[in-house]
Amino acid sequence: MAKKLGELLVREKLISAAQLQKAREEAKLSGSRLGSSLTKLGYLKENDLANFLGKQYGVQAIDLRNHVMDPSVLEIIPKEIALKHQIVPVNKIGNKLYIAMADPSNVFTIDEIKFMTNYHIEVMIAPEEAIKEAIEKWYAENSAVIDELISDFTEDDIEFMSEEEEDAKETELLRSSEEAPVIKLANYILIDAIKKNASDIHIEPYEKMLRVRYRIDGILYEILKPPLSIKNALVSRIKIMAMLDIAEKRLPQDGRIKLKIGKGKEMDYRVSVLPTLYGEKVVLRLLDKSSLQLDMTKLGFLQDQLDHFRVAMYKPFGMILLTGPTGSGKTTTLYSTLSELNKISTNISTAEDPIEYNLPGINQVQMHEDIGLNFASALRAFLRQDPDIIMVGEVRDFETAEIAIKAALTGHLVLSTLHTNDAPGTISRLLNMGIEPFLVASSVNLIGAQRLARKVCQNCKVETAVPEVTLKDFGFDLSQIGTNKLYKGSGCDQCNNTGYKGRVALYEIMPINEDLREFILNGASTTEIKREAIRLGMRTLRKSGIKKILEGVTTIEEVGRVSVSDES
Repeated sequence: MAKKLGELLVREKLISAAQLQKAREEAKLSGSRLGSSLTKLGYLKENDLANFLGKQYGVQAIDLRNHVMDPSVLEIIPKEIALKHQIVPVNKIGNKLYIAMADPSNVFTIDEIKFMTNYHIEVMIAPEEAIKEAIEKWYAENSAVIDELISDFTEDDIEFMSEEEEDAKETELLRSSEEAPVIKLANYILIDAIKKNASDIHIEPYEKMLRVRYRIDGILYEILKPPLSIKNALVSRIKIMAMLDIAEKRLPQDGRIKLKIGKGKEMDYRVSVLPTLYGEKVVLRLLDKSSLQLDMTKLGFLQDQLDHFRVAMYKPFGMILLTGPTGSGKTTTLYSTLSELNKISTNISTAEDPIEYNLPGINQVQMHEDIGLNFASALRAFLRQDPDIIMVGEVRDFETAEIAIKAALTGHLVLSTLHTNDAPGTISRLLNMGIEPFLVASSVNLIGAQRLARKVCQNCKVETAVPEVTLKDFGFDLSQIGTNKLYKGSGCDQCNNTGYKGRVALYEIMPINEDLREFILNGASTTEIKREAIRLGMRTLRKSGIKKILEGVTTIEEVGRVSVSDES
């Protein structure tokens, strides 16, 4: 194009042949475009050159210095791509993306942008220097927003314990993820989540916004709304730290980040990346080993429930099953149980997906479905390893259930989880999988259901009044109404003005005794089994919650949120 441009300018008498020769020499020495050299030497004004080229190529010229930029348009083309091709997005209407470039004859760049964005590209022309200024100015404004978001954040004593960045392939996306504002924002999010005692971080892209939410004590709160334009760079930064493929945006990916904070404190983040309509959503699960509660007396068991549980876990064989939704604390209860059972004389093996915490002295195996290592195959392998105690992350199918029950009947203690609503419903779940009633009755020692309820903040705890009719409908006994004080949190700095801080487990513990075995063998329904278990002394989730309310640990709203009425 340089030769053609020069000839056209001389032919139109906008420059002389001597000026053209001088400009070509300057362009060769500086490595710049001919047009840039012409304007730099003062032979042509930038706008005159842009208008001339616009007429030649049939495209509109644009004055970038006076153009009002929509920040959402910048999101479409990352800064590193704009710098590489010396282009800048200026507008978007429907499926058309308008870009300004100094060389509208560069069809290769136009095709690449079209392929990358899936937009129909409309070219506008602008001087090269104006494009450079626009890139630096517009993209820097978004960086300034990040700096304002994290103005009080310092990165002292933070160390990432992975080496993946040394081996990462140099790409435009990687370079954008290594820009200082993006790195600082990523670090801020990871550290701020720890300070706020979050269990999960959600980084979510939408059509017109990017938001960051934390799950604190089981509830999601919106924390940040970073500029939409840094969406790809922020996700790429997280993917680099988690040793994931930053070029793969069509498939889900899973990884892990290890962070060292201050003197010796380590934090693991389990990373999940999911492609969505407007980009990749990232969820990070915080795994803080120092906060893992392994003392069974502090989990939330009522004394009679803990007594029943310990009787079952110290039996030489049989099965203990825990049930509850994802995030209800089943893994913590299992880890606490294994920690108490972990002795030099005992061989313990676990099959987990994923392994959340490393427990010294216990043989933990990570599942890999893609190579055939699932719960069933791991269980078979465990039985050849002279085990005493086996923990399998979840009983998902007939094959796993069958092997686990056979292991429980042949002298092994087996711990596992299921997804059912309550303890009695677990019996029906096993039978529906195809397990014979006599195998269930003879192998299962105990079934426990659990939920996590938020605890009243002790710093802003105040007495509250609840109407008697509400208490009665909720399940309180008449003897408990009017004779006990109820509490709630009024909200303070320590609990982020929520009135709650921390969580406690509510348990429904159902030991399988001879009476219940008879019910199982006779094909009793879930309702009949539940009624018999309550008659034998089982405390339901709702009754356990009421006990915690009366103790001032939680509130009627929280127990109502995580449990159903015993009448339903």
